[in-house]
Amino acid sequence: MKLAIIGGGGVRAPLFVQSALKRAARLDLTEICLMDTDAAQLQLIGALCAELARRDGSGVRITTTTAVEEAFAGVSHVVTTVRPGGAEGRITDERIAKKHGVLGQETTGACGFAMALRSIPTILAYARKLREISPEAWLYNFTNPAGLVSQALSDAGIARCVGICDSANGAQNAVARRLGIDPQDVEADLFGLNHLSFTRHASVGGVDYLPEALADDAFLASTNMRVFEPRVVRRQGMWINEYLYYYYYVDQALAGHGNGPTRGEEVLELNQQLIAELGRIDSARNPERALKAYFDYEHRRSGSYMSHAIKVETATGEEPPADDSEGYAGVALSLMEALDGKGRIRTGLNVVNRGAIADLRDDDVVEVSCVVDKDSITALPVGMMPEEQSYLVRSVKHYERLAAKAILTKDRDLAVDALVAHPLVLSYSRAEPLVDDFLAAYPGYAEGWR
Repeated sequence: MKLAIIGGGGVRAPLFVQSALKRAARLDLTEICLMDTDAAQLQLIGALCAELARRDGSGVRITTTTAVEEAFAGVSHVVTTVRPGGAEGRITDERIAKKHGVLGQETTGACGFAMALRSIPTILAYARKLREISPEAWLYNFTNPAGLVSQALSDAGIARCVGICDSANGAQNAVARRLGIDPQDVEADLFGLNHLSFTRHASVGGVDYLPEALADDAFLASTNMRVFEPRVVRRQGMWINEYLYYYYYVDQALAGHGNGPTRGEEVLELNQQLIAELGRIDSARNPERALKAYFDYEHRRSGSYMSHAIKVETATGEEPPADDSEGYAGVALSLMEALDGKGRIRTGLNVVNRGAIADLRDDDVVEVSCVVDKDSITALPVGMMPEEQSYLVRSVKHYERLAAKAILTKDRDLAVDALVAHPLVLSYSRAEPLVDDFLAAYPGYAEGWR
């Protein structure tokens, strides 16, 4: 089986490759093709991945290419994890948002729209090329904003495609760790949208273990729930996706973004330090030093994730224990196994609704618990969402519908309407200059807009 990673020169690629190699036998994996448009960085990251494969001894070939046709030839599964515009684009988005007094977070609100402006046409072009070359291959999109990109792909008629995000399975994984069991033994009841989801129950053998977990401050501090004050979590009565911090603490998030470097600037500096160090080390000649430099970088980056938002510290004041769920790689690889007929799993995914959430449209892309087995993904029924959560989910879904259509049809006025609909913008006097500034910042993506 051949697996392709689009964006394979990205700094997260070695983590994905490391996880894939562990499952090589179960997946019948023979080749991992890393495709990227940045040839120089692809060479550095590719050398790390090749060393990981050599050490693993499974015989899996690591290939690299800048040609998407080569990556897609004979492929069975494709993961898209790209950042059109690079980290510099993220910084530009953050600065434009700051100029207009709105939140500068890349997966939601104004910056989420700016990211989608670049991501949607990029991923759609890859998806259409994949259908030409390997029409039976599955496409797993991790490119942000994952839910909005998945909505646009669905609206454009792309099949055999699913949106993935590691945060969707937060409750399932956390309760499993608490109980010392396999996450597949936990039945999580997930509903909402990407980075805007809730989990009502996390049950084992018909017993819901989520209420007692949420009542435990130590549990909250050991998970991404530490970005919320415990009373906020308990008022919701559910596991809430950590990105809801940007809605529930919007004033603090805005204040945090106004002081010091933006997250994009932090990530760019870390990335530049890593790439420079790998270049000095010469990965091909000194693979041991290169891998140590890489994993040191990854520890620093993951340790700074949402660090500005932490409300609940662990008892020791140290970082909580590492999540061993393999992140988005684990989600994608488990999906591949199940879709290839090597088991049945329950997992949170971004899929077309088709009635799963009763108070959203059938053609909306939603984030819900799904059962996956050979060539089949089935969204589990949610029914009506609780009113306390429904209003926000429905508001943001309305924005996503408008934004996807605006970007697909290159309609400036519809893009303005989309941002006005978003709870983190809510104003024509903000939305119009935001859209105009984003289009001006990216002339390559603004061509043909009217």
